[in-house]
Amino acid sequence: MSDTNKYHNNILNKLKIEKLNPMQEEAITIIKSKSNIVLLSPTGTGKTLAFLLPIIAELDINCKEIQALIVVPTRELAIQIEQVIRQIGAGFKVNAVYGGRAGNKDKIEIKHRPAVLIGTPGRLADHIRRENFSTDSIKTLVLDEFDKSLEIGFESEMTDIISALPYVSKRILTSATHKEDIPEFAGMKNPTVINYLGDRIKQLKVETVISPSKDKLDTLVDLLSNIGNKSGIIFCNFKETIQRVSDYLEKNSINHGCFHGSMEQQDRERELIKFRNGTHQLIVATDLAARGIDVPDMKFIIHYQLPLREKEFIHRNGRTARMNSEGTAFVLKWENESLPDFINDSQIIKISKKSKPIDSKWKTLYVSGGRKDKISKGDIAGFFIKQGKLSKEELGIIEVKQDCAFVAVHSNKANQVIETLNNNKIKKRKVRISII
Repeated sequence: MSDTNKYHNNILNKLKIEKLNPMQEEAITIIKSKSNIVLLSPTGTGKTLAFLLPIIAELDINCKEIQALIVVPTRELAIQIEQVIRQIGAGFKVNAVYGGRAGNKDKIEIKHRPAVLIGTPGRLADHIRRENFSTDSIKTLVLDEFDKSLEIGFESEMTDIISALPYVSKRILTSATHKEDIPEFAGMKNPTVINYLGDRIKQLKVETVISPSKDKLDTLVDLLSNIGNKSGIIFCNFKETIQRVSDYLEKNSINHGCFHGSMEQQDRERELIKFRNGTHQLIVATDLAARGIDVPDMKFIIHYQLPLREKEFIHRNGRTARMNSEGTAFVLKWENESLPDFINDSQIIKISKKSKPIDSKWKTLYVSGGRKDKISKGDIAGFFIKQGKLSKEELGIIEVKQDCAFVAVHSNKANQVIETLNNNKIKKRKVRISII
């Protein structure tokens, strides 16, 4: 086995991925040998890993400055990529910077330079203008989901960023939708295009459920009851609709979270943490959740409101049937409503009335210590199992952040754990523990 294959297999084992898919294998080979690459592939097919593996393999351990810059349209995507690099555990520092948190916090984190910096266009452009880091060692630039950045209106910021990178030798643009013209500011000359958009995700089923009422709320509850205890997203077009749906789900005792752009950044992050660890199996969201969040076992999505454009339909559907998993996209349609032309391969199904889905067995606990305190997942697991007297089955997913951590524990053990462990020490640091 070659050193490259050993390197890839080691990372795949850490990420609990069996093997690379054909798109990833081709992308990795081309990114290694070409300077300008456009990677087009459906949402959920693993583009992030496809560009990260060759980038990390080429990082110089002796360089003390930023070597790769990844520009993303949303905070959630920045956080997700940062988490993937940390999971890879290649020994290189990585940081994500984005709006919604204090710029000074960014400045402190990047004072000790990361090898890879990820960020949203506005925040990156601001740091560059303030000369908070040198751009002279940045050789690789990734514009991830670049079409979304353009759609949001970040062309000016991306132009400023790219013009401040004098020594970039490799440019990678990624997208889950096809765009005829690559913007001139991207500086792509005769790019090599890797196009997998024609590959249909065979594992995805699209099914339509007819609602006799215009508001579709009773039909939504019936559908969720038929689906049962599985992880999924309910998509709405507006935050006001999210509130109405959330109120109705709460009235019917259906546990869920909410996710939209008007929420505070910390609240959005915590909703996703609870979604990833199973505290919430359902999340009601706008199209903000159609990109940049990764919940590997998501079994379904529901179009509670029909998407306004085909692009949103594609990205929403891409949240399920990811990689080699199966999934279903349900379209909720009022009986007098017409489906848009781009929803043309959906099968109408009938659902029965059942009891509500089983509630989550997990609760999420906040721990007031993190990476800056040299606290690891292993430290927290040992603390909760030994001192908290939890079995391994009663301890769920642990996510360690810079200054805190989030731990899923069996719901009937949460209060006991807090009472036992709150204000005790992990690695000589006294930590506070509470339910979020």
